[in-house]
Amino acid sequence: MPNSGRSSSASSRCRIEWRPSRLLGAALVLLSLLAALAALASEMPRPAAWPLALLALAHGAGLAWRQMRRPWHVFELAGQDAPVWVDGEQVRGADVTWRGPLAFVRWRDRAGHARHMAWWPDTLAGPARRELRLAAPQRRAARRADSVAP
Repeated sequence: MPNSGRSSSASSRCRIEWRPSRLLGAALVLLSLLAALAALASEMPRPAAWPLALLALAHGAGLAWRQMRRPWHVFELAGQDAPVWVDGEQVRGADVTWRGPLAFVRWRDRAGHARHMAWWPDTLAGPARRELRLAAPQRRAARRADSVAP
């Protein structure tokens, strides 16, 4: 095909930015509002329902605020067996999993602390989603010889 681009394994390096999801922030606010309404609609005595409703609103707003103020991160993946870099630091044990339109990445930093991020549909566009799927390290499936069906 004369118009098809050349494919090269040397260009498989993937650089993706993670940023807080506005969709997640809105969902947290909506859930806190619904929790407050549920407390008020319950048969709980009013002197206890109102403080609980206000607490639910405040907690949900705090979670949304904290989520939206999280710093951006840059992930660099170079292929299946290549190291993964987060914010310019090489990390260990990087694992990318998918749950429908959500992409989750888990890793350990240099100090050995477990870290994780999630890309929501509003933070990872279609081309970047495909790039991440192709460059993400694949899970190693542990197979035992006696677990394989004949």
